[in-house]
Amino acid sequence: MDFLFDLLQGAGIAAAIGIRPFLPVLLVGALAAGDLGIDFEGTDFAFLESWPFLIAIVALVAVVDLVARRRGYSVFDAGAAMYALLALSVALGALTAAGSLADRGYEIWPGVIVGAACAVLGFVTARAFLLRVRRRLDDQAAGTLTLYADGAGLLAAGLSVLFPPLALVVLAVLGWLLVGGRRREGEKYAGLRILR
Repeated sequence: MDFLFDLLQGAGIAAAIGIRPFLPVLLVGALAAGDLGIDFEGTDFAFLESWPFLIAIVALVAVVDLVARRRGYSVFDAGAAMYALLALSVALGALTAAGSLADRGYEIWPGVIVGAACAVLGFVTARAFLLRVRRRLDDQAAGTLTLYADGAGLLAAGLSVLFPPLALVVLAVLGWLLVGGRRREGEKYAGLRILR
């Protein structure tokens, strides 16, 4: 049962990282440094709670945000930035999920696989949802969407660390949003075909 809880914890953290990678990684690193619900110390993943790593994540946040603002795009827009963010999310999701299993001495490979898959789920769902919502908003309101994504990522990561079974709720909500969004897109195009 402990293995399942640790795997759920890693899955929830990875999904949160997929939503928005930076703040969930900082939160999990800070919780791990304080040994609150997770602890990477004594494993090969101890760097995830080290201050140099967390400072590097903060610097990466600043650089990505600065580049995005100067070029006038969102990191959820298609292009190199989106693929770089996806790759970073998958890598960080796989590492933290593997670290969650290593914390209790389990094999890490299930964490790598589940973490990568959940990070992709979080990223794809968040991107599709935010793009759908952004189409309905003016530019000023659309600019605040990343704040909501950051908040959702923080909440999902915190809940997954402190109460791992809630990761099932996080994953269920992400799946529901993804399937529901695709169904609505299909209905919209079906309606347009009828109008022809």
